[in-house]
Amino acid sequence: MLKPLEKIKMSPKVFVSHASEDKERFVLNFAKQLRANGIDAWLDKWEMLPGDSLVTKIFEEGIKDAQAVIVVLSKNSVGKPWVQHELDAACVKRINTGSKLIPVVIDDCEVSEVLKATLWERIQDTSAYQPNLERIISSIFGVSDKPALGDPPKYVEHLGTSIAGHNKLDSLIYKMACEFALKAGSRHINASAFLKDGELLVPESKLRESIEILGEQKIFELQHFLGGEFPSISLTSYGFEIYARDYVENYSEIFRSVAFAITNKKLRSLSQIKNELKFNSFLIEHVLRMLASQNSISVSWVLGGDCLINRVSPSLERSLN
Repeated sequence: MLKPLEKIKMSPKVFVSHASEDKERFVLNFAKQLRANGIDAWLDKWEMLPGDSLVTKIFEEGIKDAQAVIVVLSKNSVGKPWVQHELDAACVKRINTGSKLIPVVIDDCEVSEVLKATLWERIQDTSAYQPNLERIISSIFGVSDKPALGDPPKYVEHLGTSIAGHNKLDSLIYKMACEFALKAGSRHINASAFLKDGELLVPESKLRESIEILGEQKIFELQHFLGGEFPSISLTSYGFEIYARDYVENYSEIFRSVAFAITNKKLRSLSQIKNELKFNSFLIEHVLRMLASQNSISVSWVLGGDCLINRVSPSLERSLN
């Protein structure tokens, strides 16, 4: 029976460019730390033997095969011709292959112009740099400590198009209130209008904020109470009218039918019009309120919720003839 193949561990190869003067004080230990963390750090001390060609070993073997080049920048290295040549080769490689080029600054020194558009890792203390090392390792392996994306809030899936320039969250609250009014047959909105499966669809803080904003914009009339309770909410005629024009099917025909019942059929009460037209009672009441606000009719509201039409304007009569 064949044994399963042993998993091959792939370690990224990294070329460490530096000045020889920095080897003992920083580079050697730094490269050891990289190797201890699964990174195949290429260092001349370990890779080159007497008789080797500097050009072949460094440029054809070291830099050419590296997935990343770390350039250790110090007062010693910034003026070294070899370090500059290695940097030039690393820049070309980054352009051609997309390999990483990581500047590690260990002194207060002048940084080459070609690296000024690259994010550096500055090490203040060459004897204690664990956080710096961890960021460098993360960069080489291409990992991030960015938190994973969670599920979006439940209410997001219910966000639709905006209503009359309101943002999508305010529009959602606005729409839920109007739908509640149509179903309940009342302009007075209670907290159940904003429930979904028995729970508030929107976090309470956001719901309260949207209610207050819609109140400021005359979509809602609000009455506030002591003790932090939800305010009493009433949907204004203005607020429902904006919603109805875009979301109530055949609203213009309903509006005209109510007006026609008043002018041509001479119906003079809300109850009579409801019996005649069989439309949603809240819609009929809303149309009467809108006609009254336009001075097309004058009305009196009586106990029991009925509305008596006292006068019809000549302009409304003429508009429907």
